[in-house]
Amino acid sequence: MPGYLIHVGATAICPHGGQVSIISSNTRVLVGSQPVATLNDTYLVAGCAFTIPPGKPQPCVKVQWLVAAMRVKVGGQPVILQASTGLCQSAEQIPQGPPNVLVTQLRVKGT
Repeated sequence: MPGYLIHVGATAICPHGGQVSIISSNTRVLVGSQPVATLNDTYLVAGCAFTIPPGKPQPCVKVQWLVAAMRVKVGGQPVILQASTGLCQSAEQIPQGPPNVLVTQLRVKGT
């Protein structure tokens, strides 16, 4: 599953249009002058429009990546690729669907 490496400046959204923000613990490895995202980083979602069920909405609040790069690691942690598999979750960890990476750097690929 080759793909471009995701970095802190990449644009990703939840299935309902909420913006994903990456908080990276990596400060040493950069692509496009931005830290590379790893499996153990924090991925927060803001602005998710999912308001079902009525009375107790369950918007996406975080992304949990399930499959990361197999060969490329930063600080011993697998990096996240544009083709990586993830799952957006509500505050109660209810699965909401996969995130969509819209824009990332186009120079460095990994597998």
